[in-house]
Amino acid sequence: MAKIYFIDVTNRDGVQTARLGLSKLEKTMINIYLNEMGIFQSEFGFPTTKHEQYYLQANLELADMGVLQPIRLGGWIRAIVEDVEKAFELVPNIKHLNLSISTSDQMIQGKFLGKKSRKDIVKMMVDAVEAARGHGAESIGVNAEDASRTDTDFLIEFALAAKEHGADRFRYCDTLGYDNPFTIYESAKTLAKHVGMPIELHCHGDLGMAVANSLAGAKGVIDGGQDAYINTTVNGIGERAGNADLIATALAATKSKGFAGKYQLATPLDLKKAWKISRFASYAFKVPIPINQPGVGANAFAHSSGIHADGVLKDPQNYELYSFDELGRGEPELVETGREICSGEYGGVSGFRHIMGRMEVTFDDPKQAEEILELVRYANVEAQKPLVEDELLFIAKCPKIAKKLLTLIPEE
Repeated sequence: MAKIYFIDVTNRDGVQTARLGLSKLEKTMINIYLNEMGIFQSEFGFPTTKHEQYYLQANLELADMGVLQPIRLGGWIRAIVEDVEKAFELVPNIKHLNLSISTSDQMIQGKFLGKKSRKDIVKMMVDAVEAARGHGAESIGVNAEDASRTDTDFLIEFALAAKEHGADRFRYCDTLGYDNPFTIYESAKTLAKHVGMPIELHCHGDLGMAVANSLAGAKGVIDGGQDAYINTTVNGIGERAGNADLIATALAATKSKGFAGKYQLATPLDLKKAWKISRFASYAFKVPIPINQPGVGANAFAHSSGIHADGVLKDPQNYELYSFDELGRGEPELVETGREICSGEYGGVSGFRHIMGRMEVTFDDPKQAEEILELVRYANVEAQKPLVEDELLFIAKCPKIAKKLLTLIPEE
């Protein structure tokens, strides 16, 4: 039977969210945590955006070093030749790309203002795919933006053209969260059968069904005989009402009735990393985890009612579908209530050596400590918040990569 793969798009769709964003170091930490969890691919950024250039190159260097392995790092660009050329100019060693273009009549008319036809849309995409292959792209996903409002026959024609010219996957984008589990199942199954290539499900939560739609779409793809790729973001952070939440979708795929056990993941996920990545994303985005968030919310394993408390104490499975320790929860959180020394953009070497010493990090000499501290200062300037322990350890371990992450060169 075909399998399910997870492609997380936090570092692309998540950072496009209005009023939110991540520093380049924070994006890198997300990639590291996704890799630890076993996610197949991270859509790690925009290779046509100049301020992403060194971040993308640095993460690809981390992949070459084995730090970001086996996760794939994929870039998102528009499905036009100009974007392909610019992507390989700025990030020559990028190997995985998703090429996106609008396909619905609404967007063809509303975005292109009648200047493009369906035939033009297909040609633009095909030219971009061929250009990406010509530059040596190892995998190419073709995205149909607003696929859920696109005529099915045209969607099949579009996807077949992508396949014929070398695309590896077709991404079905429910861009406005318009689908429901019943419609997306039928659409996904139809595409899988008629196109004969792996299908990606990219679902938004405008109607509150992003996770359900992702699962239903994956079921449709697999029932149609193809591998399914589910797009997620950490904590569901995404444009407008957000995307399918990584942890909730992973739990649904591995725990839900009639799905778990029948529909298999291509590679196992280490859900013990769930608590860690969810908390970090909450801190980095400055968005609290909802109290009722599946798996990682404060109330996910809290019981107050007498009947529930009695039942869960007798046997946790009475009122808990899965255990908190499966998600890496259970350890006490320690909070400083006395003297506290923080990393900061104006910090000095004495306080910095104290912080690093508590993490059992030592320096060869004062010069090395000053060099690492300077990078930490820059990282604090970019993030505008104290760095967490893993970020400090990363900078100390990979100072050259950290310097590249912190390098921004404005357009001349």
